[in-house]
Amino acid sequence: MSLLKPKSHLDFSASSKAQKNTKLNSNSNSLLSVLKTLKDVYFIAPTRSSSTQRPHMALCTRLQSFPSSSLSSNHIRPTKASNFHPVCSLHYNSNSPFTEKHSVERYHRDQWLYKTQLENIENIASCSSPPPDSNSVRQNEIALQLPELKKLLQVLREKREGEGCGGWKKCGPGNVFLVGTGPGDPELLTLKAVRVIQSADLLLYDRLVSNDVLDLVGPNARFLYVGKTAGYHSRTQEEIHELLLSFAEAGATVVRLKGGDPLVFGRGGEEMDFLQQQGIHVKVIPGITAASGIAAELGIPLTHRGVANSVRFLTGHSRKGGTDPLFVVENAADPDSTLVIYMGLSTFPSLALKLMHHGLPPNTPAVAVERGTTPQQRMVFAELKDLANKITTVELVSPTLMIIGNVVALSPLWSLSMNEASCMVQAK
Repeated sequence: MSLLKPKSHLDFSASSKAQKNTKLNSNSNSLLSVLKTLKDVYFIAPTRSSSTQRPHMALCTRLQSFPSSSLSSNHIRPTKASNFHPVCSLHYNSNSPFTEKHSVERYHRDQWLYKTQLENIENIASCSSPPPDSNSVRQNEIALQLPELKKLLQVLREKREGEGCGGWKKCGPGNVFLVGTGPGDPELLTLKAVRVIQSADLLLYDRLVSNDVLDLVGPNARFLYVGKTAGYHSRTQEEIHELLLSFAEAGATVVRLKGGDPLVFGRGGEEMDFLQQQGIHVKVIPGITAASGIAAELGIPLTHRGVANSVRFLTGHSRKGGTDPLFVVENAADPDSTLVIYMGLSTFPSLALKLMHHGLPPNTPAVAVERGTTPQQRMVFAELKDLANKITTVELVSPTLMIIGNVVALSPLWSLSMNEASCMVQAK
């Protein structure tokens, strides 16, 4: 039987269901494609002195060269709802400790990007037309943000010039920090992480950086949401790379905030590799990965003498949105190991069946934890054969982490959950 914290889920939308709109021009599929289109038209930044590097035009140059009048050109074509207002897409997810894609909290933090569009973020009564489709929303938001991004880059350049810096080569780029913020509880942050986020000029933050963590950011920092969720990527990974590079080259202290640890299923390695190839020094500040933080919260030792001699972190992501996980399950079906599944909510039914097919006992203890370490944490304990159904019954949502293995039975919550299940059976 499940063992849950009280459920309180509210989801009020300030807009009606999104309607399909006219397809955008193929040149406006992403911010990156828009800016690359300008490469042969506007000033191209000089490349670094390296025979092995491909020519690179930094985003700062693209933004600087991008005339405001071009925002309504064929490169970024407005949708039919030409008076699109970000506030019209707001959703009130008061139960979520994280930054949901169109949440009020997000637009409050990022409102510097919409100075000319968001005169009153609380006034949503004037939204009379339904929002466009999700891709149109993304493209419109990018178009609305470009002017303020350009202004910030110009301010940073002028500041460096005022300090006696004549350019990138003379003073060097700014600092880039990849910072892990843990699974959500702000008290799990490292002291180093707190110090860095309080001194940042610009923070690019993901969806799974909790609101409580973001409240610790310094008062002078600018926020830029680059989160991803199923069906909506506010920025592609390549666009995130270019943003990090552009502001670093302008001399900013740039902090890339990621939930958990930036180098554990966080794509931090890709960002670090890209920036280092461009001559940007990257400092990584580790965070407590969700497996460690949530296991500790539940009293589950990930390894235990005589019970589990190893632990494996696995991604539950599927190929092209399918229901099969990416990894080879037969290599993971080890009763002497603890399995931790990240991002596997949609693929777990298939995963559980394959694990049992390849030899993992159906009665293996398991737990699924939603929004672990936050006040909204919910969990369900069950044997492996029953966990998928229990997850469906209690309607767990992303992010949900699964821990599978005999160590789960060492949690004091396991016996409570089993006793509850026993009472339910007797009552029937």
